[in-house]
Amino acid sequence: MPSDRRSFSLRINRRKVKLRQVDKPSRSFELSVGGIPQSVVSLEDPRRLAYPYIRHIGRMIDAAAPARTPLRVAHLGAGGLTLPRYVAVTRPGSQQIVVEFEREVLDAVLEALPLPEPNDIQVLYGDAREIAAAPVAPPWQDAAFIVVDLWDAAIIRAHVASREFYALVAARLAAGGVVAVNLLDGHPFDYARRQAATLAGLFAHVAVVLDFEPEDDEGPLGNVVVVASESPLAVAERPELLGEPRPHLLHGAELERWIGGAAPMTDADATDSPDPDDPRWA
Repeated sequence: MPSDRRSFSLRINRRKVKLRQVDKPSRSFELSVGGIPQSVVSLEDPRRLAYPYIRHIGRMIDAAAPARTPLRVAHLGAGGLTLPRYVAVTRPGSQQIVVEFEREVLDAVLEALPLPEPNDIQVLYGDAREIAAAPVAPPWQDAAFIVVDLWDAAIIRAHVASREFYALVAARLAAGGVVAVNLLDGHPFDYARRQAATLAGLFAHVAVVLDFEPEDDEGPLGNVVVVASESPLAVAERPELLGEPRPHLLHGAELERWIGGAAPMTDADATDSPDPDDPRWA
């Protein structure tokens, strides 16, 4: 399919959904929803990860098992399927489950940017929390790695940010499995600190990765990755796994100080993530 036929601009559920080519040599395409960039996909090399936060998660998956060992991975939130494509190429034979609420968006992406072959990627459409709570265990039961990337355009909704939701996620993990959560926040990180506190109440080991100074009170709004497991985290023991430039990595006593008095979120008091259009982020 010619590259100009891969690009599209659609209005789905009153939002503009756009796919455009951003780099011709790598055949990279950017997906945006409501004007907010969601994913960049390289058809030339699915191992090419454009955004720092997704590179961090990719390196965490790299560290989850020896190279090219198949893994069972669940992706809650699809976007352009950047990480499922990455895992399919770097770990052939991996069983992957993708959960996506916006069927029309993902269908349009898959038509324009087909998945690499071969792959074992199954897509489930629906609300991630409802699927995780179903009486019958979802196909990702005993997943070695679960990526939680549940953005509604630029907002993470409260019902997929509470202790009760993360408890459902934790119940689907294999022993020693890892959960990585992609958040959006900025100083003073009220939302992200509560999310870290929530996961710390469920898992023995938690770390936070971010690409800007955590103490900069004039810092930007950006991605914050919280990673959690019942087993020691590879990136906490070997920060060099995250590559260069080295992001900020908070764990142990440093993470406890950063969380401070932030209260875990429950269904009774969970909030949506910060609105990027809020004047305080201007």
